[in-house]
Amino acid sequence: MHSARRNPNSGWFVRIMGEVSPELVTLLSVIFAFASYNGECGQSIRQHLSGRSRVFMHASLFDLIYFGYGLAFFSMGLAIVMEVGRCSDPRLRHALWYLAAFGFLHGAHEWIEMFSDLQVLPFEQDWAQSWQIFRLVILAFSFLVLGTFGVLLLAPDERYRRLSLMVPLCLSGVWSFGLLAIAGRYSIPGALGNVIDVWTRYVLAIPGAILACCGLVFQQREFRRVGMSQFGRDTLWAAIAFAWYGLVGQAFTRPSLLPPSTFLNTELFIDLFGFPVQLLRAGAAVVAAFFVVRFLRSFEVETQRKLAELQTARLEVAQRREMVYSELLRRVVAAQEAERQRVARELHDETGQALTAIGLGLRGVTNLLRQDSNRAASNLRQLETLVARSLDELQRLIADLRPSHLDDLGLPAALRWYCNEIQNRAKIQINVEITGEHRELPAEMKTALFRVAQEALTNVVKHARATCASVRLAYDIDAVILEVEDNGVGFDPKIMKSSARPSWGLLGMDERTSLLGGKLTIRSEPEHGALICMVIPYFHMDEVKDGHTPGIGG
Repeated sequence: MHSARRNPNSGWFVRIMGEVSPELVTLLSVIFAFASYNGECGQSIRQHLSGRSRVFMHASLFDLIYFGYGLAFFSMGLAIVMEVGRCSDPRLRHALWYLAAFGFLHGAHEWIEMFSDLQVLPFEQDWAQSWQIFRLVILAFSFLVLGTFGVLLLAPDERYRRLSLMVPLCLSGVWSFGLLAIAGRYSIPGALGNVIDVWTRYVLAIPGAILACCGLVFQQREFRRVGMSQFGRDTLWAAIAFAWYGLVGQAFTRPSLLPPSTFLNTELFIDLFGFPVQLLRAGAAVVAAFFVVRFLRSFEVETQRKLAELQTARLEVAQRREMVYSELLRRVVAAQEAERQRVARELHDETGQALTAIGLGLRGVTNLLRQDSNRAASNLRQLETLVARSLDELQRLIADLRPSHLDDLGLPAALRWYCNEIQNRAKIQINVEITGEHRELPAEMKTALFRVAQEALTNVVKHARATCASVRLAYDIDAVILEVEDNGVGFDPKIMKSSARPSWGLLGMDERTSLLGGKLTIRSEPEHGALICMVIPYFHMDEVKDGHTPGIGG
């Protein structure tokens, strides 16, 4: 089936085989099996190996080459299929699927060659021509997908990727028209098969290998650009292997009637170099597969790098969050001190002075009771008015600290009372809506909901320049939902979060919500108002009742 000639320089191979260790004999018999099994060198090798490796006694050295050749590409395809899912670059991931298909198809083609040489193909006697056609179809399709792999690597984006697919389509068109011309010119069945094989290698194999080489060179630059020069070197070696495989390995075809294979063929190659071109192809396949598998390790390195970047980003977020928490805690403590100072000042200025005036007035009334009872009664009425005013001030102060409505009448009543107070102080209309079946909530949840509504309405009055606002409290099936919406000037939440001076009011609302296992959503656009939505699930109520949830302020 394969023609070979004697080479007078082939004796050096036998001498090398005699010097190597027994453990390497089998491997070297595959790698350096370039002599014809009908020649003197092949006979010498078989005699040398007869006592060491009898597994090859019934197979020619060409069959061993075909086996290793196919195994290299098949293993490459299998490795790609196992690793390609980890690739984050869609361009490289998409292209590698075609390289895997080439590995499987071309490996199958070489094994069909091997089984045909061994005459163990099923129904080979009856279906010899069918097997020949099947082999040629696999050969052509494998080189088409190899070329597709190359052009996909060269395409920088999706638009060029679609255009690049015209290249393998054009190659397949040239190949198909060539088949029609060949079928009309060559009528001898055996000669026709050889001519089609040669035509396929000229039109599809050589361009496909060159495209794969160019694509791998482009990928090598991409690896270097992202700082992965080691895998860039592996990719470059794979490109060199495919270049040798296509430009040299496929240029020397089997002898046929199609020029230039009439003289540029496997017989010329073995005359020039002393070993069959199939061994060169197998060697190039092994090198290409080896370095392709090596650069597949870049996916693992890329994954580790992304994990490290993610870990660094999480650490930075944690550090920034810790800084925000520290600043928030500092502001909470400062706010508590400021609140204490305000309470002390108001107690001193209002309640303290009123009590002092009441005490002095009572002392004067005591003296007047003996002298002028009518004047004493008038002073008592003034003192009564002063006491009532002092009580109002004291109740206002207590309500600012914690409204009694929240404990006595519940959250809905407290929200209605506070919204009414805001309407009395500011020129803004506030609508309060309570929906759903009322459920008794823990004190911490009621306080958090009330304080978030309080902070949101304070922001509406101070910053929104709104004329209307709505407060909606909904007792849902799984959670309690609080919404505060206004028709004011609005803002950009992204700018607020990325600002060098964050909104501590919004951070405080978010912190209160997070401590109760809830979620705070802020939706706003400039000139389109704002909506603040606080959702606290009921399943967190048990933890709150057990006292496991911390709080910030009251």
